[in-house]
Amino acid sequence: MSIKTLVSLGLLVFIPISIAAKHWEWGSLTVFITSAIAIAPLAIWLSTATEEIAVVTGPSIGGLLNAVFGNATELIIALVALKEGLIDIVKASISGTIISNLLLVMGLSMLLGGLRYKEQEFQPVVARVNGSTMTLAVTALVLPALVTYSSGKVSTEQIGKISITAAVVLVVVYILTLVFSLKTHSYLYEVGLVEQEENKPQDAIEHSTKPNLWLWLGVLVVSTLAVAFESEIFVGAVEEATSGLGLTPLFTGVILLPLVGGAAEYVTAVRVAIKNNMDLSVSVAMGSSLLVALLVAPILVIVGQAIGQPMDLSFELFEVVAVTIAVAVANLISLDGRSNWLEGVLLLATYIILGAAFYFHPA
Repeated sequence: MSIKTLVSLGLLVFIPISIAAKHWEWGSLTVFITSAIAIAPLAIWLSTATEEIAVVTGPSIGGLLNAVFGNATELIIALVALKEGLIDIVKASISGTIISNLLLVMGLSMLLGGLRYKEQEFQPVVARVNGSTMTLAVTALVLPALVTYSSGKVSTEQIGKISITAAVVLVVVYILTLVFSLKTHSYLYEVGLVEQEENKPQDAIEHSTKPNLWLWLGVLVVSTLAVAFESEIFVGAVEEATSGLGLTPLFTGVILLPLVGGAAEYVTAVRVAIKNNMDLSVSVAMGSSLLVALLVAPILVIVGQAIGQPMDLSFELFEVVAVTIAVAVANLISLDGRSNWLEGVLLLATYIILGAAFYFHPA
């Protein structure tokens, strides 16, 4: 049994602990910490179940499952927070997830992978496509904010209409990226999987058996429901706990929530980078950012309108600038298809500086 499996099993003990903390009112900070830790292994099991099902169903359906469930934890937490009316935190979590995936996850992957291998390579074509698509997503975030800040006459209703229009366009673009990556240009995205198979010992390949589909479907369903349940506990305590620590909703959404919801992607991206599979690592980091920008954010806008918690894409100007910086730095570093430990340090340094700025921002 792998260390990842042992850790994810061991951390499940925090599920009953978080329930007890809420039931016996051990304090909002205790509930916040225990539920956050409980979500992490659930996210890992949800991700693992998706990967195992993908092995059985094949690359096309498996790729679609990964595309849909890749950020299921972040989406569930955001939907619960949106239902509770924590719109500022939800918006901040969207920009925070993009920033953390592009800077923190890619930075750690390039640093730790670069310490083991002098230089690592990945498909520059995939990085360019992802970078171009992320630029569109940033445009969709920038324009509503610019309209808000450049015009004193624009109404909330008009911003809502702009956001709905942008949300629909982003969803369409996301569907087209799936067609591109899973159908018309799937060969560009298969390099990481091929390298993984090539790195397996021959006896492991010969004696390996396909996973139990129904078992992993059960794990997927249970993990999803458990994440939703724990998210209710987590979101119920997040505002009081973080304000008690002197943290703003902006810092909570941008820094803390992505760390809780993105544990599975972080572990996967860093683990495969250390195994010299930077193609897969970069795809996980950039693909997760794309999923949030092109699908999760639009879904939250549309659902918010439906449930009476109107959310738009008019982010704080500071958030927009931070996301733009993250996308620009990540694109510049990834364009050549090569990475080393110093580039990882540059990405992490950018993340730390932005994190400090969000911490001291008085929002």
